[in-house]
Order: sequence, then structure tokens, then C-alpha cells
Amino acid sequence: MIKEVLDTMIELASEGMTMLCVTHEMDFAQRVADRIVFMDGGQIVQQSDPAFFFDAPRKRTGNFLKQLLH
Repeated sequence: MIKEVLDTMIELASEGMTMLCVTHEMDFAQRVADRIVFMDGGQIVQQSDPAFFFDAPRKRTGNFLKQLLH
């Protein structure tokens, strides 16, 4: 079911729909996001375009990504 929901969201985004999405699906976020905002404890830790977010994450962001992606 997750794949179907993500595929629908990808289709809507490709049609120009603006969305705000909260997810731990980092592959999905990297593919479709224009901007990523990472929050921890109710505070914004990092916000950037996906390329910078994944290529040069701040320390807390990098620790989070390591837990999810490895």
C-alpha cells in the first residue's frame, strides 16, 4: 500500500500540485521534494534543497540519515 500512495503523490507532483508531506521515506523525499525541512524536538535543524540535504547534511541530519539509509 505504501508504494501505491507514494506513486500517486509522485504523479500529483509531476502535474504541478504543491504538497506538504511528512515522511521517513527518504528515497521518496529525495526524488520529489523541492525543499526538505528536517525537524528534531519541534525545532528546525536543517532546511535546504534535496541535493544539499543529502550531500552535505549537518551533523544531526547526517546521524538521522545514517540510521534510515544504512
